[in-house]
Amino acid sequence: MADDSIAVVDLDRCQPDRCNYECMNFCPPNRTGKECIVKRGDTYEEGEDFEGSPDQVRISEEICLGETCGICVEKCPFDAIEIINLPQELNDEPVHRFGENSFALYGLPAPQEGRVTGILGPNGIGKTTAVHILADELAPNLGKYGEEPSWDEVLDRYRGTELQNYLEDLREGDVTVARKPQYVDQIPDQFDGPTRDLLEATDERGALDDLVERVGIEPVLDNHIDNLSGGELQRVALVATLARDADFYFLDEITPYLDIGQRMTAAQLIQELAEDEDRSMLVVEHDLAILDLLTDALHVAYGEPGAYGIITSPKSTKGGINEYLGGYLDNENMRIRQTEIEFEEHAPRTSSTGDVVIEYPDLVKSYGEGEFSLEVEGGSIRESEVLGVVGPNGIGKSTFAKMLAGRLEPDEGEIDTELDIAYKPQYIEIDQPMRVDAFLASITDDFGSSYWNTEISQPLQLSSIMEQNLDDLSGGERQRVAIAACLSKDADLYLLDEPSAHLDVEQRVLATSAIRRYAENHDATAMVIDHDIYMIDLLSDRLLVFDGEPAHHGQASPPVGMREGMNEFLANLDVTFRRDERTSRPRINKPGSQLDRQQKRDGEYYYAP
Repeated sequence: MADDSIAVVDLDRCQPDRCNYECMNFCPPNRTGKECIVKRGDTYEEGEDFEGSPDQVRISEEICLGETCGICVEKCPFDAIEIINLPQELNDEPVHRFGENSFALYGLPAPQEGRVTGILGPNGIGKTTAVHILADELAPNLGKYGEEPSWDEVLDRYRGTELQNYLEDLREGDVTVARKPQYVDQIPDQFDGPTRDLLEATDERGALDDLVERVGIEPVLDNHIDNLSGGELQRVALVATLARDADFYFLDEITPYLDIGQRMTAAQLIQELAEDEDRSMLVVEHDLAILDLLTDALHVAYGEPGAYGIITSPKSTKGGINEYLGGYLDNENMRIRQTEIEFEEHAPRTSSTGDVVIEYPDLVKSYGEGEFSLEVEGGSIRESEVLGVVGPNGIGKSTFAKMLAGRLEPDEGEIDTELDIAYKPQYIEIDQPMRVDAFLASITDDFGSSYWNTEISQPLQLSSIMEQNLDDLSGGERQRVAIAACLSKDADLYLLDEPSAHLDVEQRVLATSAIRRYAENHDATAMVIDHDIYMIDLLSDRLLVFDGEPAHHGQASPPVGMREGMNEFLANLDVTFRRDERTSRPRINKPGSQLDRQQKRDGEYYYAP
C-alpha cells in the first residue's frame, strides 16, 4: 500500500463466526499467494498479546493495494473494513496509533498561555485523544504501536513548533494539568460521597466559594453525587476543574445538559481564568455559539471518524468555524464535506396555519409545599409544525413534556389521553443487551424499508451501529437511536427532550433535518425541547417560552412566533444574537459591545430585522 493510505478493521463489527472470510478469499494479493489479509491468531507467537480474537482478520498495509482495489471493503458483509487514502498534503507520520489497523491521529493542538483555544470537529475524530496526550494521560507512540518511543523522539518530532516548549515542560514535570472529562454522568462511578467532599478536595486556588456561587450549585453541595442531575454534574465537574491550581486546563465538552444562561456563565469563568491569571485553556465543544464567544483561536479536526483524524494548525475562531461549516479548509486546500451547512433560509419561519392537533388547558403541577411548582397557560400545537421549547434548566420544561406524554399527572387541568405521543426523554437509560437493529425492528414494521432508510436511518447515520448492542453505544450513538425510535412510531405528537445532547455539529444538523423533514413530509407535529440555539433556530416554527425561578417556580404562556418568542427568551437572559455576515449562522454578541447595546435599546435580541 502507498504511504498515504491506511487499512482499518473495526473489531466491534468483524464477525468471523458469521461470514465465510470473503475479504480473505477475494483479496487479489491473497490469491497470488501473499499474506495480505490473514487471521490474527495466525500471525502472532503463542502467548503474545494482540487486540481482537484469533479468528478476526488483520490487513498488512505493506502488501495491501490500497483504495484503488477496495475488494475487501465491498465483500465484507458487516462493513468492518475501511481502506482509506489519506490527504496528499499529509506528510507526517501519526502522532498516535492505537494498534494495527486501528485509529490514527495526526497533529496536536497547541495550548497558548493566557488564551482559550478551541477544537472543533465531529465525534470519533480524535479530539479527546489529543486532550489525553496533552494532559499526560496517554504517551504518543508516533504511530509505532507495540513499542514506546523515547521522549527524545517525541521532542524531535515537534522541535521548532509551538508545541516544543509545552512538551519539554510536560516531560520534566514542570507543567500541571487539570482536565474536565467528556462524560460527566460517569463521575458517580469514580467518586462515592457528598458533592461538597469532591469539590473541597479540588480547591487548590481558594476559589471554590466564588465558583460555587457563580454557577449556582450551593443547593446541591450536601447531596450525594449519585443524586445529581446531568446539568448539576456538568457544573460540579467544571467547578472541580477550575478550582485546581494548574498551568493548563483541558475542558472536554462544557455545555451538555446546561441551559444557555449556564453556558454563558461557564464561558465567562473560563475566559476570566485565562485572561486574569494567564492560564491556558483548551476547550473541545460542539455548541458553535459558545465556542465562537469563548475561544481566541481554533483548531479544526477532520478525517474519517473511527479511522483517522487530522488536527489543523490554529485558525481564527470566526474563520475556522466558517470554514468548517462551508466544508472547505482554505490553508489546507482540503474539502472535508461535500455540502455546506447553511442557515439563512431557515429562520425566522412564519408560523404554521395548519389544523390544531393538540389543545391543552391551563395546567398546574406542584411537588409539594416549598417544592417546585409549574403553571402553564392553555395553548395549542398545530399540524405539520415543529414547536420549539426554551427556558432555563429547572423551570418545568421536562415536567410539561411528561404531563403531555401521560407520564405525570397534573394537579389541575386534564390532558387528552387519547392522543398517541412518541416521547424521547431527556436522559436516555439503556440497560438491555439488545442489538440496535432488533430494537428498532421491534418498534416499526417499516424498519429496513427504502422509506425508513431514507427518512430516518440515513440522516441519523445508523447503518454503522445497527449490529452493536444498545448497552455498548456511546452517548451520541444512544441519542441517535433514541431519536430514530421516537420518529419510527405512529403518533399524533413527536416529543423530543434535548435531542442535541452528545451530538457533534454535523449530527445535530442531520438530526434537525430528519425531524424537520419528517414533520413536513408526514403532516406530523413535533415538540422539541433544547438548549442549542442553532438547533432551535433551524428547526422551529413557533416557540413555547418558560420563565420563572429555577428549582422553585416555572410558568409558560401560550406558544408564539419565533421572533416574539426568541426576543422574550433572550431578554430574560440579557443576551443578544446577530447573524454572521457570510454564513448567516447565529452568533452571540459580546456583552456590552456596541451591537449588543444597540439591539437591547431596539428590543431586538433575536437578530436585528
